[in-house]
This record gives sequence, structure tokens and C-alpha cells, in this order.
Amino acid sequence: MTLIRARVLRHHGRTVFAVGALAVLLAIFLSIHPKGASIGVLTAWSNQGAALALLAVGQTIVVFTRGIDLSVGPTMALANCVASVVVDGPPGQVAAGVVLVLAIGAACGAINGLVVVVGRIQPIIATLATGAIYSGLALIVRPAPGGNIDEALSDIVTGNVLGLMPTSLIVMLLLAAVIWGTVRRTQTGRTMLAVGSAESSAYMSGLPVDRAKIGAYALGGLFASLGGLFLGFQTLGGDPSIGLPYTLNSIAAVVVGGTLLTGGAGSVFGSITGALILRTISSLIFFTGLPPQAQPLFEGAVLVIAVGLGVTRVIGIRNRMELYQ
Repeated sequence: MTLIRARVLRHHGRTVFAVGALAVLLAIFLSIHPKGASIGVLTAWSNQGAALALLAVGQTIVVFTRGIDLSVGPTMALANCVASVVVDGPPGQVAAGVVLVLAIGAACGAINGLVVVVGRIQPIIATLATGAIYSGLALIVRPAPGGNIDEALSDIVTGNVLGLMPTSLIVMLLLAAVIWGTVRRTQTGRTMLAVGSAESSAYMSGLPVDRAKIGAYALGGLFASLGGLFLGFQTLGGDPSIGLPYTLNSIAAVVVGGTLLTGGAGSVFGSITGALILRTISSLIFFTGLPPQAQPLFEGAVLVIAVGLGVTRVIGIRNRMELYQ
């Protein structure tokens, strides 16, 4: 049992630490909330963190390949604006609209991957440029906030299951588990992790490195569109300006959740936890009466601590491959 515990901490220590931090912060939040640990409070808390959590999952998959995606916020905004146009009406039209929104997100991500792989442009520059394009497209689709999104579907996704569990929490965990869990078992998915660990070795082994990178960015765009779609379910409309704060926060959630920005190692579950930690901090700031201007200070402090722990681990390792064992 001791050996098993030691191996779990070795491989997933940062994720375990993130889960523990979330549990403590959530307990404090529920203790000071006027309505306590009610299903309504938990549902609102989960809904507030769901969009960021979905973006963080997509960002994590890109980071696995030692990349970065600065277009997740604009992609999210574009998906949100498109959803406000097409996700309304009869059930068939709503379903087709959801498929269209997700296809647009995946296409935006795939374009990012092609620019990085075929154009051989640094990810930070490539996605900054494509992000500007996606922001422009969002403004064309929805010049000002507005539109309509199906209320019946919104009520289902943002509600709760039998008064016991927030639906949004179940949905985002299932989406991450099913989509990434399925992809990870494929050769392309395994290559994504191998690329982050040692790209040259993966290439020399005959693995589809380029396909894995493009696939990672496509998945990043898909999850960004899921985030934009979910945000639309909350607001019942579209807003072309919503994506700006989500890009940096998605990276922060990845780091806080224990994924290494050096690539090849991490956990999408940890990133979901990181996103919920950031949203819990925001709620704590609100209910403790601290000024909203203090929120970036506390979120920044959490991010610095998380990065510091990661750097400490890397410095203490003599062989880089130990990171991925």
C-alpha cells in the first residue's frame, strides 16, 4: 500500500496537490456562503467554472505537444457568436447548430495546427495571429452582444441531476474523459505525449508527429468551441468580446492543475481542477468583501506558486526523462 501511494504521488503528485487545494478552497467558500452547501450554490459554482475548464482541457492537449494556443479565447468567442445564430428553433435545427459550432471550433484549431506545422511558425506567434482573425470573424457574425440560444437545452445543461449533482460538472468531466480518453488510446494520441517528451525521438521512431500536432490543435479548438457553447447556454446569447480573459486564464488553469509547460506530462483532470480553483478564488474574493481589483493579485499569486513548484521539480531532476515516467 505504501509503495502504491508513493507511485501515485510520484506520477500524479501535482494533480493530487491541486485537488487538495480545491477541496480546501471549496470548503471555505461553502462555509461563508449565505446558503451554505446547497445544490443551488454548487450548481452556480460549477456553471461559473465549466467554460474555463473546457478551454483548459483543450489548452492542456496542445501543451502536451510542447505548444501553446493563444487563440482559444477568440475561438470561444466565435463559437459563442455562431451559437447565438444557429442554436435555436426546432430540435433538429438546434442539434445541427450544435454540430456546426463544434465543427467551426475544430476547424479553427486545425488551421492553427497547419500554420504551426506547415508554416513552421512558432505557436505563440501563429495562434496570436489566427486569434486576431477569429476575433474579427466573431465581430462579423455578432457585431454587438445579442442573439438567441435554445432555452430548453440551456436549462438542462445548466441545471442539476435529481437535486444531487450539477449537470455542468458531469458534462465537462464526461466530455474530457470520452474525447481525450478515446484519442489518447490511438496512435495519434500517444504521439502527442511522445512529441512533448522527446520530439526528435518520436520522429525517428516513425511516429506521425505532424499529424499529432495538428490533431492536438484541432482538439484545442473543439474544446474552445464547447466552452463558447456552454457560455451561450448561460447567457442565452452571443458576445464577441467574451474571449479575452479566458486565454490567459486557460494557461493559468493548466499550470495550477499540474501540467508542465515543457510538454509531455500532465493531466486534463488536473486542468479542470485548476480552472475550478481559479473560479473558487474569484467567488471567495466576492463573498469576503475584498475589492474585485484584488482578484488578479490572488490569481497571480496562485499561478506563481504553481509555476515555482514546477520549476523546482525540473531543477531537481538530473535526467529529463524522469519527468515522464
